[in-house]
Parts: sequence; structure tokens; C-alpha cells
Amino acid sequence: MGLYIITGCYTAEAAKGLINHPSDREAAVRPLIAAGGGKLISFLITTGETDFSMVIETDDLEGMMASLIVAGATGTVSNLKTVQAFTSAQFLAAQKKAGQITAKFKAAGQG
Repeated sequence: MGLYIITGCYTAEAAKGLINHPSDREAAVRPLIAAGGGKLISFLITTGETDFSMVIETDDLEGMMASLIVAGATGTVSNLKTVQAFTSAQFLAAQKKAGQITAKFKAAGQG
């Protein structure tokens, strides 16, 4: 399963809704992610450039995109960004594989 970190911002409309009707956003997002074939690993409220961060586990990229389209279509979130994340073990395996294939590559200008 792939890991993805998704960040985003709440719109002014969402902020008004959160003030008037406080709600557990993790509980609200969990079924949306599940409907797209993913598993919500964590949901965090953040400060700085984004208002929230989620870690999602999925192999269904189309389903994940569909869930994000649904969220974006509400008009209550903006600036959704998704990056793929890797475990330390996956990164170690990539380093080892890089060592195996490095001899097979010639950089520009090296013949």
C-alpha cells in the first residue's frame, strides 16, 4: 500500500461553519477516504501554510483522487496538495537499488 500526505486549507465558508456547528473533522473525513478505497492513518490540524494534514494509505489512486474531488467540490477546502510518502525501509531499499543500477548509467558528457 502506498502512503500519501494530503494538506489543504479551510475556506472562509468552512470557518463560519466550524464556528456555528463545531464538528470532529477526522470523523467526517474518515468515511470519505474509505469510500475512495483508502485508509485514513492520521488527521492533524496544522498551523502555517495549511490548516490540515492527512496521512492516507491506499493502492487505489483513482479512488483517492475521487475523494479529493468530492471534498474540493464542497467549496469548503482549498489548496489540496498530495505527495507520496515512503517508509524508511522503502528508502533504504531504493538506496541499495540505486547502487546496483548506477554502473549502467552514463551522465551527459561522459560518453
